[in-house]
Amino acid sequence: MANGILAASQLEMLTLSGTGVITIVPPNTNTNRTLTLPDSTGTVATAESTLTQFSASGSAPVFAARAWVNFNGTGTVAIRASGNVSSITDNGTGLYTVNLTTAMPDASGCVVAFAYKSTTNSGDYRTIATGYNTISAGSFGLQTGTAQVDNVVDAPVVTAAIFR
Repeated sequence: MANGILAASQLEMLTLSGTGVITIVPPNTNTNRTLTLPDSTGTVATAESTLTQFSASGSAPVFAARAWVNFNGTGTVAIRASGNVSSITDNGTGLYTVNLTTAMPDASGCVVAFAYKSTTNSGDYRTIATGYNTISAGSFGLQTGTAQVDNVVDAPVVTAAIFR
């Protein structure tokens, strides 16, 4: 074993105890390879099974959101549901900062957002992602308002996601 990597000839028998992740890098051949696991409690992830988890097909890569949030933007701002979002900062009427639990690798993310009147009525609200400040590795800003130009208002329902 060199640098923690087993050569194909060294894989005749591999026994491990405990839990963890094992990554096997196949040799550069076009032959089929078979990996047999002795128990049924483990998980084998392949590029194809990862695409299936996202109900995706084709050869284009899949890029999952790094963070997402659904929050109440009126009164006391409150997160309804989220992933990788630690908090929302209310910066004034219609202005919010979404703070990430784990920062992005840099500030080159893509934010998508939507605001609406209630959970049952889409209404005429609009959301401008990063409408008043910039994306940083640890947060991004949102501005909400009505369909009229420059009419910034708090929105009852705000949703946003960031990709990178």
